[in-house]
Amino acid sequence: MTPIDATATVPAATGLTATEVAERVARGQVNDVPVRSSRSIGEIVRANVFTRFNAIIGVLWLIVLAVAPFQDGLFGFVILANTGIGIIQEWRAKQTLDSLAVIGEVRPTVRRDGATVELATSDLVLDDLVEIGPGDKVVVDGVCVEADGLEIDESLLTGEADPVVKRPGDPVMSGSFVVAGGGAFRATKVGRQAYAAQLAEEASRFTLVHSELRSGISTILKYVTWMMIPAAIGLVVTQLFVKNHDLKESIARTVGGIVPMVPEGLVLLTSVAFAIGVIRLGRKQCLVQELPAIEGLARVDTVCLDKTGTLTEGGMDVTELRTLDGADETYIRQVLGALGESDPRPNASLRAILDAYPDAEEWRCTESLPFSSARKYSGATFSEGDGVSSTWLLGAPDVLLGDDDPALAETGRLNEQGLRVLLLARAVRDLDDPGVAEGAGAVALVVLEQRLRPDAADTLRYFAEQDVRAKVISGDNAVSVGAVAAKLGLRGRTVDARRLPAEREPMAAALDEGTVFGRVTPQQKRDMVGALQSRGHTVAMTGDGVNDVLALKDADIGVAMGSGSEATRAVAQIVLLDNSFASLPSVVAEGRRVIGNITRVATLFLVKTVYSVLLALLVVCWQVEYPFLPRHVTLLSTLTIGIPAFFLALAPNRERARPHFVRRVMRYSIPGGVVAGVATFVSYLAARHYYSGARALEAETSVATLTLFLISMWVLAIVARPYTWWRVLLVASMGASFLLVLVVPSLQDFFALRLVGMTMPWIGVGIAGVAAVGLELVWRGVDRRVPV
Repeated sequence: MTPIDATATVPAATGLTATEVAERVARGQVNDVPVRSSRSIGEIVRANVFTRFNAIIGVLWLIVLAVAPFQDGLFGFVILANTGIGIIQEWRAKQTLDSLAVIGEVRPTVRRDGATVELATSDLVLDDLVEIGPGDKVVVDGVCVEADGLEIDESLLTGEADPVVKRPGDPVMSGSFVVAGGGAFRATKVGRQAYAAQLAEEASRFTLVHSELRSGISTILKYVTWMMIPAAIGLVVTQLFVKNHDLKESIARTVGGIVPMVPEGLVLLTSVAFAIGVIRLGRKQCLVQELPAIEGLARVDTVCLDKTGTLTEGGMDVTELRTLDGADETYIRQVLGALGESDPRPNASLRAILDAYPDAEEWRCTESLPFSSARKYSGATFSEGDGVSSTWLLGAPDVLLGDDDPALAETGRLNEQGLRVLLLARAVRDLDDPGVAEGAGAVALVVLEQRLRPDAADTLRYFAEQDVRAKVISGDNAVSVGAVAAKLGLRGRTVDARRLPAEREPMAAALDEGTVFGRVTPQQKRDMVGALQSRGHTVAMTGDGVNDVLALKDADIGVAMGSGSEATRAVAQIVLLDNSFASLPSVVAEGRRVIGNITRVATLFLVKTVYSVLLALLVVCWQVEYPFLPRHVTLLSTLTIGIPAFFLALAPNRERARPHFVRRVMRYSIPGGVVAGVATFVSYLAARHYYSGARALEAETSVATLTLFLISMWVLAIVARPYTWWRVLLVASMGASFLLVLVVPSLQDFFALRLVGMTMPWIGVGIAGVAAVGLELVWRGVDRRVPV
């Protein structure tokens, strides 16, 4: 990389002036890349309208409208309605996402005219002086101008997990984030030239890629297309050339055979279910940055929780100050106040200390060492006046003290009560010495109490009830974290992560046995997520600090708190904008509802596809008229699939989704479709043998339609289980609607359905009854097999 001259056109420490900003805006040197949280309206319309199967159905619809009565073209209007529903639902999801994205938008701090202001990312201009601190994401490329212990994690760009120390003149890359220290950089690349433009767009895109559900449906549709081609060709030849019947009637029956082969509603219903999931979560202040996250939530069986900000609220309170070895408490209070004031961006612990102890105004900080998760301590060197200087460290007692130090015993007793303890130690080495902690003398213990989230206990109880294992992973002392977890009702083994094996397999075994893990480093969090995944677990990770970013990025589902760092929000698939841990059950439940219900209704669509292809092949082999007109197909599809599937797809569903979507759906759909197709064709052949005369074909079609409807209703009754009042009402109302068609003369004429006599219709009912018994045996036989 070419070195950047930090002195070239560097703005003054006061930043750009209003005039300089206006000049850059006039030249177009603005970071004007729009943050897209969803597809554009045009893309939504194109994605829902211009599909492979809409093209097939559209051509068939135009043909039918040209040669057949209006009622045979009803299937085309159903496709228009379904496509319209898909567009409207995704548009509503877009509105929800766009409004929530504004709430969670990164607002960098910029120095202009000597004052610091927060701006929208799109308002940055070239040469702006941007201030950064722990947790801040670098939103544009630049060059470091000021640095105070500045350490930046570039793992999202380079894959290297170790933070990089930045000094004035060093390049700063967009997409990286600050893990320690602070500083300022000059923007050298803005707009589409900055890597952040691509990263932000990819991170927040409304997308359906990388989804087992979507890829599974695509696989099914690919095979369906190949099955359709020979069946449709054979049907065309048989109906138009072999039978030599009326051209219009032959075309209508040909189309009636091809249309039901297309499971077009399945794709649409999946998009609608995802979109409604986004809307529902949006109303609960959950920003879904990637649609596959909704599906991933359904498969989660392990959730890793960071204690701070997740189980506990961000704020802390100092409850006690315990001096060691007779140290002067008044003096210690001055040291603590000075340490708190020395950090321009104090974390929760330092903020509590700063609130409890006033700053010593006569002390001057000459050097500081910001806190980092890897070190577990911070420090500063002070000039106390009269030429006296001292160096102090504040951090984890078990890191700063030796194993045999008596202060550790007292720390342990406090940790067992769920209290957080920091050690104040006086260093004997310079702050820039890598071994500054060695030989430091313990001076005082600062006891802090964390505020438990009032909803955390109920949320953990929900996960237990739903068979989702909760693992608490924290950088704090293991005993203290275990005590906090116990207060919330989470029981299990507490483990100090420093004693965890480094190898993946032994680590995975330890993770299966343990529940609470303390003293976990950021890299260990990432390794622990990987170890759990290596055992087949689907892992969700929650967090709000920069130490959680690596784990959030690698987890199957990353969940960030809205008040967390910009870095965590950038890599997470879901952001809880209201910072409510209690929202997680709703998020998990929504994911399970979507994937579970789509798996359920997919069976309805694919049973229809299987029996339609089979019927077409049987018609070709027997060289008979296709038993149905398009209007019959429309009626059957609407009552046994379309309307029920819409309601079933939106119903509550708490079952955790299992893998191998295609295999699970097809093992029901293929035998079910074969039973339905064979039984319907047998009924049709029996009716052809029984009836004769001018209206025989209409009577034969009516019996076949009755048989297929009853069988399809039985499939629906099976899929709708377990029954609730509204599911029973749904199935019953579909049956009543079909009965209405059979008894109302005008509807009989409209749909060309007229049952002739009593014998053959009852034979059709009997054949449907035998098929229903066969379906039950098939379903129960599949259920008894080991789940895939």
